[in-house]
Amino acid sequence: MHNTSAAPPLRHPDVRLAARLAASAAAVDGGVMSNAEFLAWFGERQREQAQQVNRIPFAELRDWGFDPDTGDLRHRSGRFFAVQGLRVRSDFGPVREWAQPIIHQPEIGILGIAVRDIGGVLHLLMQAKSEPGNVNGVQLSPTVQATKSNYTRVHGGSAVPYLGCFRDCPPGRVLADVLQSEQGSWFFRKRNRNMVVEVGPEVEATEDFCWLTLGQVNALLGSENLVNMDARTVLSCIPDWQSGSDGEAADSARTGSSLHTDTEIRSWITRRRAEHEVATEPLPLAEATGWHRTEKAIAHERRLFFSVVAVDVSSHRREVPAWSQPLLEPHGIGIAALLVKRIGGVLHALVNARVEPGFLDVLELAPTVQCTPENYAHLPADDQPPFLEEVRRRQPGRTWFDTVLSEEGGRFQHAQSRYLIIEVGDDFPTAVPEDFRWMTRCQLDTLLRYSHHLNVQARTLVAALRSL
Repeated sequence: MHNTSAAPPLRHPDVRLAARLAASAAAVDGGVMSNAEFLAWFGERQREQAQQVNRIPFAELRDWGFDPDTGDLRHRSGRFFAVQGLRVRSDFGPVREWAQPIIHQPEIGILGIAVRDIGGVLHLLMQAKSEPGNVNGVQLSPTVQATKSNYTRVHGGSAVPYLGCFRDCPPGRVLADVLQSEQGSWFFRKRNRNMVVEVGPEVEATEDFCWLTLGQVNALLGSENLVNMDARTVLSCIPDWQSGSDGEAADSARTGSSLHTDTEIRSWITRRRAEHEVATEPLPLAEATGWHRTEKAIAHERRLFFSVVAVDVSSHRREVPAWSQPLLEPHGIGIAALLVKRIGGVLHALVNARVEPGFLDVLELAPTVQCTPENYAHLPADDQPPFLEEVRRRQPGRTWFDTVLSEEGGRFQHAQSRYLIIEVGDDFPTAVPEDFRWMTRCQLDTLLRYSHHLNVQARTLVAALRSL
């Protein structure tokens, strides 16, 4: 039974933790490292971690190959991940049946941020990490970002720094610990353990790591392609230190200041999961209709959606100095936009119950608009994503957040989305289609304590909303 089917535990917010997080969020410069010192350090890390990434034919992949019977692309160890085929039938969206390649990675990885009190202010231990698919090489990452294959060293490389802070952490030091999904259109049921743990003075920052306040990290979210996807999802799982502000008392969602009560929200999610029909069936990659394999790519016949490509990578600052691997390369820059408005004086965000074939449980809550517009250009007007025109017609003065950010660079080649938070006026309707709901920040924070409720794009926008 899913957590949305039962009443959540009574709230006993950790007022002291909220105050400590708020103080860290208010510290926007200084601390262990000033903003100027961070930029100098980060620039040096970019130079030191420079990677050589070259596109290669599939035949030149080392330790990877196509299964002669299925056409699936796999690592010889049977670990890491595979690119397989998937057949999908759904009652959601303009296209109800299709086949596609999808990344199958059943391992549960660890994404973790260590926090430490330094000089009376909480600091986050962040990592400068290069990924082969990043548009700019190095981005700011969590303390630990590792698949099980990585941290069990299937690749024969070096150990993952700081892993013990998360695998051996006493329960009283855990500030957040929840399984969360990744992109349900590109991954099949992929999950990571998102963790925030408090550590003591014995944990120090080594060469590729730095201590930053929450305020400094929040400010960096507004910089293009700087804070990576894995850091953003962990940031969203930190308890919302601002809950109770803006007219929302700690339990306001239960006392009438939200448009919908928590019980109504839980019932709506459960109902949409029960009523939507999504059937997925593993399919040999060679039998994925509409997709064709060439010497250098697996691509759709319309040249839409994404391609699967191969790269060769060399880096003297990773666990393994050189390797080759497949990457999924999206076609076009995505849009992930969250519409917000005040209802009864309380800020609400408009979320979408979105079905994606790789989700573990039918659907998760997504931003108001989540799409790559080029993928819809050939469809009639009625099949365009709802509210896309409102995003296109946004007014600069009502756009609170507008930044291009990268998706995960370890699996995706130059995958970027434009993340937007847009305020709409009083004339924008509160009555919305059945797959949409207005929710308060307090309600979003509650759902983030459970697995598989907000998708990875929505989690980025929650982190962005808190940073404003």
